[in-house]
Amino acid sequence: MTHSYRQPGVVLTDRRFTVPLDHADPAGETIELYAREVVASDRAGQNLPWLLYLQGGPGFGANRFVGKPAWLGRALKEYRVLLLDQRGTGASTPANRQTLPLRGGPAAQADHLTRFRADSIVRDCEAIRPQVTGGAPWTVLGQSFGGFCTVTYLSLAPEGLATALTTGGLPSLHAHADDVYRAAYPRVERKVAAHYARYPQDVERARRIADHLLTHEVTLPNGYRLTVEAFQSLGILLGSAEGSHRLHYLLEDAFVRTPGGHELSDAFQEEVQGLLSYAGHPLYALVHEAIYAQDHRPTAWSAERVRGEFPQFDAAKTLTGDGPLLFTGETIHPWMFDCDPALRPLRETAELLAARTDWTPLYDAGRLAANEVPVAAAVYHDDMYVDTAHALETARAVRGLRTWVTDEFEHDGVRAGGPRVLDRLLALARDEA
Repeated sequence: MTHSYRQPGVVLTDRRFTVPLDHADPAGETIELYAREVVASDRAGQNLPWLLYLQGGPGFGANRFVGKPAWLGRALKEYRVLLLDQRGTGASTPANRQTLPLRGGPAAQADHLTRFRADSIVRDCEAIRPQVTGGAPWTVLGQSFGGFCTVTYLSLAPEGLATALTTGGLPSLHAHADDVYRAAYPRVERKVAAHYARYPQDVERARRIADHLLTHEVTLPNGYRLTVEAFQSLGILLGSAEGSHRLHYLLEDAFVRTPGGHELSDAFQEEVQGLLSYAGHPLYALVHEAIYAQDHRPTAWSAERVRGEFPQFDAAKTLTGDGPLLFTGETIHPWMFDCDPALRPLRETAELLAARTDWTPLYDAGRLAANEVPVAAAVYHDDMYVDTAHALETARAVRGLRTWVTDEFEHDGVRAGGPRVLDRLLALARDEA
């Protein structure tokens, strides 16, 4: 059953699909996928081509737009858009601390979660495409991890694609997670240096907060244990267009004077817990490193191990001198499963996933080299989340892929740049640029 309703300028339709949990066993257990169809109000009765949007992540449901902001307004000029909650996210049979125990113990949960990577997501898309388009290929727009899924789509089922567009989402075809993070930590350090150059007053503010956390036990209102490492992980903000400014405003009023001395304010703690909690997207933490796993090597908490190669990120050592505290970026660490109440019950499951060696390939280099689908990719020149060198190496490996390399936007350029980004990619894919 579908339900349609209206928002300013658009008609929305809720759509639900049943797909196999394991596409290798199509007669076995099934799960439900949820997607929201969006069409411009003045084109609702027209026969339009389809654009499938694949959200960044992993672990995030599709954007819940109101009306047609950002890139969506441009897309609705010529497409019907399907905003898919990828399996395990949003309203698509969610996978979290509340639902995963239905699978059994940690080992059964870990086995279950191996089916939540890009290859399964692509097969979901192919399973629902005939019901949506009548069998016609569709255009796919993949943001960040959605772009990784798009490259997997080109590898596994290019016949389903009319056009493929990615924004900040060209993965390395071959790099192990260790290679990804060895490239990432220096990028993050540059972003932190740029932040302090913009807001030099934040050097002392960050050091003061870090010192407080090293000498006090702080538990946030939701039960999250705020350690200095957790505080440093707020550097994930620095990869977005407004992130540096958001971090600055967060730091400027962190403390309040109380009868017992200065403490971290309730307002600071409230905002921090919203930024650090994985309650709304636990798959991000559980399978994040697994999106890089495909060579029969365990990820083995790669970001945590590689961090040890960059001692400048050690807060305790930093505070023995007078240097600036370094924030970290898009990395997942075992301590998160101790600090975050939404992840604590899943610690053993995460350990088992980190130790797995039976990961299957996500990309087919030979098929990509023979690609015939029009492909265009926005590559952000100093993207904090996706290494530019890795992205461009992949761009060269995909036949016919055209890139737009720009330093005008950060990783969230498809949101900040909106219609202009999508216009540029469509023009490149159509060889009009």
